[in-house]
Amino acid sequence: MSIKAEEISALIKQQIENYETDIEVSDIGTVIQVGDGIARVHGLNDVMSGELVEFSNGVMGLVQNLEESNVGVVILGPFRDIREGDEVRRTGRIMQVPVGEAMLGRVVNSLGQPVDGRGPIETTKTRPIESPAPGVMDRKSVHEPLQTGLKVIDSMIPVGRGQRELIIGDRQTGKTAVALDTIINQKDQDMICIYVAIGQKESTVRGVVETLRQQGALDYTIVVTASASQPAPLLYLAPYTGVTLGEEFMYNGKHVLVIYDDLSKQAAAYRELSLLLRRPPGREAFPGDVFYLHSRLLERAAKLSDEKGGGSLTALPFVETQAGDISAYIPTNVISITDGQIFLESDLFHSGVRPAVNAGLSVSRVGGSAQIKAMKKVAGTLRLDLASYRELESFAQFGSDLDRATQAKLNRGARTVEVLKQGLHKPLGVEKQVAIIYALVNGFLDDIPVADIQRFEAEMFEYIEKNANEIFEHIRNTGNLPETADFNNAIEGFKKTFVVSE
Repeated sequence: MSIKAEEISALIKQQIENYETDIEVSDIGTVIQVGDGIARVHGLNDVMSGELVEFSNGVMGLVQNLEESNVGVVILGPFRDIREGDEVRRTGRIMQVPVGEAMLGRVVNSLGQPVDGRGPIETTKTRPIESPAPGVMDRKSVHEPLQTGLKVIDSMIPVGRGQRELIIGDRQTGKTAVALDTIINQKDQDMICIYVAIGQKESTVRGVVETLRQQGALDYTIVVTASASQPAPLLYLAPYTGVTLGEEFMYNGKHVLVIYDDLSKQAAAYRELSLLLRRPPGREAFPGDVFYLHSRLLERAAKLSDEKGGGSLTALPFVETQAGDISAYIPTNVISITDGQIFLESDLFHSGVRPAVNAGLSVSRVGGSAQIKAMKKVAGTLRLDLASYRELESFAQFGSDLDRATQAKLNRGARTVEVLKQGLHKPLGVEKQVAIIYALVNGFLDDIPVADIQRFEAEMFEYIEKNANEIFEHIRNTGNLPETADFNNAIEGFKKTFVVSE
């Protein structure tokens, strides 16, 4: 059997035509030191800061320090199995998390992975967790109110969509309760909420999720958790994951509320990370860029211009103070970045004034532009009344014989404090808030005993809903006060039926 030359050449030609070469170039480094969740890696000369790298056991790492002879990598997961001499591969990707509608109603960790035991999240879209904040021309000034459902906040320290309002106070002063009430009040308000729990007990986070589920608020909420038992890198990343999930909705023209609970723990985790990476410590042993840590996070909250879709991302960062010291390092940093602060005071909390908001130290730098007209009208003098009451209260303890004007101010002040109290997880619609504050500032409550104020409020709402619901409808639909005569008649009509307790 003879082989023909043309057959061989045809075969060789066919082989050459079908020949494909895949050359895979991968940068591989070696672990030269590992400990406390930090690995020093030699040989990754072209790696980028913030890039993800993969260790030989599949755990991912985040590149932080770029030094001459090695790079400092933060290990995002268990580091017990990583040994010196292990291989580390570049991925060429920067840190990204999955985003989209599928995340709603889920509890995820800092890497966007579900931790609620309800199976994988079906979404293909991802976003990098570090992205530039919207520029000056892409923004619009804050002008739409974000109703928290809390009388004391909506009347005196209003929050607008796209604002950054700090909630600050000692531990156990009801900061988380304010956040949860605000989320619960967003029902039917076309608002997506993201609650970021940083360094909290897992049982506490479970409690928050259960509360949201019972109140029917979990359907429009995403919970991001980095609990106290997790490594510092995950606590540091959690807020960035939260804002990234929110940005996906904001850039699609939707409204988002992101709550960071709380940034003091994130700063402490970042301090731990920085010291382990041998970065030079500054004031209170925090690294020099701890201000940038929070500013680049909070600047991503914005009200976008109409050309960009008009979406908004409102940030409510929490900061925990020690013994009410708001002049400490982290509190002053965050106060200077945000558009106002709500200060919760332990003394008020323990004396039964809840929410324990100190109206004197709290401020909203967006002011009346984040309120409806009706609320602006009725609540105009509220802050001054409260401030002068607090001042007089301390004097009145010493003097017994007070003139009539002072006595009237004290009486009105006591009723103002009582009206601004609110039960847990009972947010009020803005029309009801306007009604009770209108009754207060126009003297309808002056002859009602302080002990009966809460009952008066509840029964008044019931009466107006039954007999003069058009008043509520008018405030809700137009944002303006109804005719003074109609409003006064409704309240006077109710007062005739109200029975003062003996």
